[in-house]
Amino acid sequence: MILLRREIGDVLRDARQRQGRTLREVSSAARVSLGYLSEVERGQKEASSELLASICEALNVPMSFVLRAVSDRVAVVEGVHVPDTVPDELLRRESVLQPVG
Repeated sequence: MILLRREIGDVLRDARQRQGRTLREVSSAARVSLGYLSEVERGQKEASSELLASICEALNVPMSFVLRAVSDRVAVVEGVHVPDTVPDELLRRESVLQPVG
């Protein structure tokens, strides 16, 4: 059975390790306890959206990248093909929401 908290933890740990950073460095930057971050990375705790945003900011990785990586991992397990493009209607909606000037 696939658990989102495990996939999210794996993606966050991979990002941290690729940067050569320690749990202590990232937990300090994210303002979360080292133990809690460790539990999130191991998939033992479910990160709230606020905590996930804080960890992503500490890693300097957009949350959308983390969520996309998690989505891709889940799709592989489910055997689902996920297109590698953003649908036109979403692009149009996004451009309407962007400030002008």
